[in-house]
Amino acid sequence: MDKIKIEIEDGQTAEFFVLEETTVGGIDYFLVTEEEEGDGEAMILKDLSKKDDTEAVFEFVEDETELKAVGAIFAGLMENTDLV
Repeated sequence: MDKIKIEIEDGQTAEFFVLEETTVGGIDYFLVTEEEEGDGEAMILKDLSKKDDTEAVFEFVEDETELKAVGAIFAGLMENTDLV
């Protein structure tokens, strides 16, 4: 399973396991979790990187409309997994 490492605050980093990924409107979205196996909380990250960036720039999706729309796409991609 692929992993994404991001800087969260004060120089600290966190690793997330990528459950699924998709592109909507030219933006890459990643469904991630902190747990490699079992029931864990899933979050959606979007890649805000520009072509010239040497490192990826990720942001948690917090906008309710965007979260519902992208969440519905991930739910369809992961039919056998319960997403709440």
